[in-house]
Amino acid sequence: MDFFELQAQAHRRTKWLVIYFVMAVVAMIASIYLCIMLILSAATQTNHHHRYYDSSQQQVSFWDSQIFFGVTICTLAIVGFGSLYKTSALASGGSAVSEMMGGRLINTNTNDLDERKLLNVVEEMSIASGVPMPQVYVMDEENGINAFAAGHKPGDATVTVTRGCMKLLTRDELQGVIGHEFSHILNGDMRLNLRLIGIIFGILCLTVIGRILLQTGRGGDRGKNPLPVVGIVLIIIGFVGVFFGRLIQAAVSRQREFLADASSVQFTRNPGGITGALKKIGGLGTMGSRLNHAHAEELSHMFFGNGISEAWIGLMETHPPLADRIRAFEPTFDGNFPMERYDDYVEPEEAPKAKRAPMPNIFGTVLGGAVLADGAKPPVIKTHTVLPNLGNPTPLHLKYAEQLRDALPDTIRAAAHEPLDATALIYAMILSSDDARRSQQLAGLEQCAGAAIRQKTEALYPDVSRAAAHARLPIINIALGALKQLTDSQYDTFSKTTDWLINSDGKVELFEFVLQKIVFHHLDSGKPVIQYYSVKPLASDCSVILSALANVSSQDPNEIQKAFAAGASYLRAPADIDLPLLPSEQCDVKQIDAALNRLALAAPQIKKNVIDACVHVVGADGVVYEDEAELLRAVADTLDCPMPPLVSNES
Repeated sequence: MDFFELQAQAHRRTKWLVIYFVMAVVAMIASIYLCIMLILSAATQTNHHHRYYDSSQQQVSFWDSQIFFGVTICTLAIVGFGSLYKTSALASGGSAVSEMMGGRLINTNTNDLDERKLLNVVEEMSIASGVPMPQVYVMDEENGINAFAAGHKPGDATVTVTRGCMKLLTRDELQGVIGHEFSHILNGDMRLNLRLIGIIFGILCLTVIGRILLQTGRGGDRGKNPLPVVGIVLIIIGFVGVFFGRLIQAAVSRQREFLADASSVQFTRNPGGITGALKKIGGLGTMGSRLNHAHAEELSHMFFGNGISEAWIGLMETHPPLADRIRAFEPTFDGNFPMERYDDYVEPEEAPKAKRAPMPNIFGTVLGGAVLADGAKPPVIKTHTVLPNLGNPTPLHLKYAEQLRDALPDTIRAAAHEPLDATALIYAMILSSDDARRSQQLAGLEQCAGAAIRQKTEALYPDVSRAAAHARLPIINIALGALKQLTDSQYDTFSKTTDWLINSDGKVELFEFVLQKIVFHHLDSGKPVIQYYSVKPLASDCSVILSALANVSSQDPNEIQKAFAAGASYLRAPADIDLPLLPSEQCDVKQIDAALNRLALAAPQIKKNVIDACVHVVGADGVVYEDEAELLRAVADTLDCPMPPLVSNES
């Protein structure tokens, strides 16, 4: 599965979503107009009023341009306002959706065994896929088994599970469900889902207004109050919107669930995980994956399992039948679900702590921050294997992530899970290796962030200085989950302090730029909007990025030229576009930053070509060094293209 093609498909599905929306609104306008004309026709005949009655033909005239225009304007206003209201309410991304469903944010340093199990699984998926650690929520009031991922982009994604999902599933089953949700993150489904929520809410607004008007008929003289009648009409018309809304949800959801299931199995290489979760849903009977929240219908297209009542028309089902999803991996499944009882759940006992494993070196060397033994040769990376792994992590990546997370020192793991300690962890990565310079930085840090943060940073530095050379980008990835929990004032202090610390020595090292770019790209809010559909206006930006990578890869002018040329052709730019190799002073971190910000607004196909070109630049000499891998990761992250660790199978 091509990550960029899936992004393009999601973009095309958005266009179809607009078409479905227009069809639904047109049907609602026609229905409302017809109902009004029927009511007026009946009133006309009753009162012998002939304005809407053609006495010569003894037929009712059902066309009135003024009424039709009024109905159209009012319907568009109501639906449009409702959609804009809901869309703006969800502008902050996944957290708004999770909280709307009653989700509780799990503290990243929780000691609850079930919550810790869930967070560990999400962390491993995050490292293995290159997706920044999402915030994790649990719906405490929901005992069924269900989950969903939400967000505008990977940086603001959240993963939300029900209490039943967290407690009833084994680790393998939970991993299967989380892998399914990460597939939605990687496939571009989340943005489509959020847009769909706004559209569905707009369509349902007529029903909401109808219910309000119906309430006005309680008490008083109902015969003189026409509003309840109007309310009933709006509720009836609203069912047209509900019908079309469910059809839209089903149209964009059903096949994606099969794809997400397949992606999860491809990721974990464990079909028993996801099929086990599906069987438990079936075994819970009516509880199954059912959600009792008032907003469940609006979000029914986002859930792992069907969260609402079964549709009376198959075309309106947002999810394939459980048996069909299971048979995709177990063709012999007979459709009988072993009975599950929530009461049978037993709280797990804490497992004995395993001995700390050494930093992993799986099947050769794994990069992404690189995991390299001191003095080890850089790995041989086959360039043609890199692009297919974007958005498609493998079991090797997952195994690497599990071993890496377990191999990190306890001090680093604990700091990465607590918001303020996570800031100290980032500061520790930036500290100078020179004792005198580091002392000056720590003194300035105390003034900027306080004595407690200075002490924590100083305490973390020894472990960070040893581990960061091997796994600093994965550490950043883990810490992002806690950093997202900073308050506005804490975030402001963190942002300013990080900037000061990086610039405190008067220069910006490549890793410092990469760290700052990755961290704040994912912490800053904002929805990506495509502005460039051609590479021509981005030619100078492409030259900056490819030149920077070529200059990082070698000091030899001939090798630099060779590396640049090796990648430039993969941009697939028209022949009349000039792509010069720039000297290092013309592609420093400021130029790289500006170029990446513009490239982030490009269409998926342009991003694909840019990353393909970058990979061939760094791979021109057949090996990938750590600084090359880090800059490549910064490029991919800024373009919202999650890059798994670079893997070499050669020992």
